[in-house]
Amino acid sequence: MNTEILGIIFMYVLVIAFALPLGRYIGKVLNNEVTWLDKIFNPLDQLFYKLSGINFKKEMNWKQHLIALLTINFVWFLLGMFVLMNMSWLSLNPDQNPSMNAELAFNTTISFICNTNLQHYSGETGMSYLGQLILMLFQFISAGCGITAAAIVFTAMKEKSTEKLGNFYFFFVRSCTRILFPIAIIVATLMVFNGSPMTFEGKITTTTLEGAEQQISQGPVATFVAIKHLGTNGGGFFGPNSAHPLENPNYFTNIIEMVTQMIIPIAIVFAMGYMIKRKKLAWTIFGVMTVGFLLLSIPTIISEIKGNPAISEMGISQTMGNMEGKEIRFGSAASAYWSIATTVISTGSVNSMHDSFMPLSGMNQLLGMMVNCLYGGVGVGFLNFYIFIILAVFISGLMVGRTPEFLGKKIEAREMKIAMIIALLHPFLILVGTALSSYMITNNPEEYGSWLNNPGFHGFSEMLYEFTSSSANNGSGFEGLSDNNPFWNIACGIVMLLARYLPIIGPIAIAGSLAQKRYIPESAGTLKTDTATFGFMIFAIIVIVAALSFFPALTLGPIAEYFSM
Repeated sequence: MNTEILGIIFMYVLVIAFALPLGRYIGKVLNNEVTWLDKIFNPLDQLFYKLSGINFKKEMNWKQHLIALLTINFVWFLLGMFVLMNMSWLSLNPDQNPSMNAELAFNTTISFICNTNLQHYSGETGMSYLGQLILMLFQFISAGCGITAAAIVFTAMKEKSTEKLGNFYFFFVRSCTRILFPIAIIVATLMVFNGSPMTFEGKITTTTLEGAEQQISQGPVATFVAIKHLGTNGGGFFGPNSAHPLENPNYFTNIIEMVTQMIIPIAIVFAMGYMIKRKKLAWTIFGVMTVGFLLLSIPTIISEIKGNPAISEMGISQTMGNMEGKEIRFGSAASAYWSIATTVISTGSVNSMHDSFMPLSGMNQLLGMMVNCLYGGVGVGFLNFYIFIILAVFISGLMVGRTPEFLGKKIEAREMKIAMIIALLHPFLILVGTALSSYMITNNPEEYGSWLNNPGFHGFSEMLYEFTSSSANNGSGFEGLSDNNPFWNIACGIVMLLARYLPIIGPIAIAGSLAQKRYIPESAGTLKTDTATFGFMIFAIIVIVAALSFFPALTLGPIAEYFSM
């Protein structure tokens, strides 16, 4: 176990070591400063602008940014629906997998353009290679949109007074060509050399040790895995995701995938500090996020290392910890660490089955998604945290009798209304969805009871997890839930749409509103937002909002399950 703990520490230290210089590089890219990749990608960028007829030098206000974002996402939605509903006769389908029906295609397309990657299908049997490539494209696009949204807010934060916040397409193209694509190439290459397939050939037939024939699915796995983690997308090429030996062959690839999924969400915070020239504020935000991450990670790792007390009472030794649903090549500690990283960061990929974790470990996974701002997804994790900054500034100002100001701009009723709507949207979507599904099962068990393979407290947790994962744009699941049916496909699709775009619209609207206001120079009476005291205030507000919103639901699910063991 000591070796496993050292492995976890090594992974986290490696992330920070890469995130610091990457944050500075991302800041330069978004600031349009000269970088060493410009000679390679400037001609490519110019080609994109020329073919599309886009004037990337035209400045946009916050409303024009949002119109561009929503318009191109709608176009990609139509493209995804067409491909997924026609895979059976389109090219690149060597295994002759069928097309998706309308409701599953609806759920899947929304899931991938929203950076959620909730999968109500298994890639081996439910997706052609063309379908996988379209979803891989969406994993670049959704991550690029997230970075772009953050760049718009950063631009608003650094300007003293302006309506112009850069160009959406400029930020988007540079995010894809300068940040996502180069790193994805490196990660994909490492995956290929460690055993992940990269081919367009169909299934291969092998003979097992028992002498039976078995078909093994393959495909362009390495590139898919690279962007699924780099963009905090999380969608698996195969059903078991990164528990599958071709998606995550060994402990070294496990390190690669862990570092890859954490690096940009953390680097984005430091990119913000570089762009607005407030590094101390960046470290304050990083500190709050890290404290929250550790408070969820450490108890989960300890819980899984100790194992299941019910098994211990049977006199069975658990020297490797709780290994139900986990892979031997990773162990219980590294699997527990991954489970919190993937739910806190909103990647949603799994290297073990979350449904098999101990009840309180499952609760911590849920809390990571319920809070939804501790590192968070690429770009949008900071936007969620930005909402809590606005709330903290306003409440702190009231407590000490000062006018609420953030970076020289007064926070007034309009900004607070938007912030409160966005803060309450997340628990609303989760709790209403869970209540509706619980009502349907309770009142019509003959028709809807087949949804749950696990009745009682854990069954409730499975439904709570599904809506939490959808609303957090995470995509992981307690897979005891039978979710490929009209209710879950449509309900989760609607939740993913609302939970993706409204939390982007809200922070950009707030940032755009503040950017237009008159700048007020800092004085002795200005509330400092880059101190440990203010960091503690943000953390307290996050805890209070999460506790008041979700504690009753957690009591009915994982907490009740824990006390019933």
